[in-house]
Amino acid sequence: MQNMVEMEFCWDDGGRASCGFVGLTGDCVARSIAIATGLVYRDVYRDLGQAAEKSPRDGVRIDIADRFLSGHGWRRHRVAGSYLPWCDLPSGVVILHVGSPNHRSTHMCTVVDHTIRDTWNPSDDSDIEIMDYWSPDPNIAVTIRRDVQSVSGVNAGIDGATDETLTQSQFDKILKRLVALDKTAQNDASTEGEKRNALRMMQTLMLRHNLTRQDIHEDDNVDSVQFTRIACPVNGSRACNWEKDLASYVTHEIFPTVQWYFDRKGHRTWFWFFGPKDDVQNSIALFRELLVTIATAAHLQYGGYARGSGASYAEGYVRGLPKSGDQQAEGVDQVGNAIVSEQALIHVRTLAIQNASSQWLDMECGMRLVTVRGSGRYKHDPDAADRGKQHGSQHELPQGGKRQLRIGN
Repeated sequence: MQNMVEMEFCWDDGGRASCGFVGLTGDCVARSIAIATGLVYRDVYRDLGQAAEKSPRDGVRIDIADRFLSGHGWRRHRVAGSYLPWCDLPSGVVILHVGSPNHRSTHMCTVVDHTIRDTWNPSDDSDIEIMDYWSPDPNIAVTIRRDVQSVSGVNAGIDGATDETLTQSQFDKILKRLVALDKTAQNDASTEGEKRNALRMMQTLMLRHNLTRQDIHEDDNVDSVQFTRIACPVNGSRACNWEKDLASYVTHEIFPTVQWYFDRKGHRTWFWFFGPKDDVQNSIALFRELLVTIATAAHLQYGGYARGSGASYAEGYVRGLPKSGDQQAEGVDQVGNAIVSEQALIHVRTLAIQNASSQWLDMECGMRLVTVRGSGRYKHDPDAADRGKQHGSQHELPQGGKRQLRIGN
């Protein structure tokens, strides 16, 4: 049964990070209970672990979660055997037990006034159905944390992002600067004044961005990265080649820590982006902006973008977009091996984050991706493709991941 209503979504880890927990974990039970009850995540995690006689990081049995919630005045409502639409959930705070029809994997999340509070939005997945839900006793006062980030639709978090929010690209630049300062401070050839200045600047940067020496020296330190998965729906049940090429461009060239896949839901194609939370939100906004720009240009010049000359133009446009490799090649000619070394360090960290996000997707969403190759295309128009490539090469992309949106929902 497909979910026909798109639920609002707020990213919320239940206070896990603020309690000092790091690393990948399947903690949906502890997270959802902490969000719904207002209890401290650390206390919920400890109590569930004691009740289960094992760590909750790998999941908690539903009967143990039910006993815990019953002890705090929450009542279970069984839905198994009948279909409950997401939009028919009661108002207020409810905890959901959801899963696929074959129950291959299940998940718990919290919904507050029809807004999902979780690290990803299970209502976007058409295979996930509500199995049970819990609601509090009317006499219980429920306190909900307010320090969460609202993610409305697919323009996730861009307008509401603060100046202190770092994208992965900006974080890598800060790490590169700290590594360079650390080398200066450790270099015997540096003067005492240079060493003092380097250490002073290092201390300022680390305090400003809450970093430690461990962050500098461990290139693959991804334990503190917060992951998410967000869907971007596109009209049409069959994705165009250029739309898939565009998703690859955005993730490979602009936000390399983000990965993507797609599936079909009704009469639309859903592009899913997963990886570090802020980068996923920014990549979706950029993907939508480029998608609208290219489709509009193709429609104005060729009357469409899904086939024929319009599709060829769109494919050429994507191929003509600026590539980061071109800029790196120029940098190598100017600076030499230093650029190569820094890029290698970033590449190692990027691979580590991609691997961690794939593990997170499997652990949280129960998904393991495989790569398939398709064939076949509509009539190709080389002239339209060349024209699109020329226009794409003139497209100015935002620098550093920060930009102002120019389109609405």
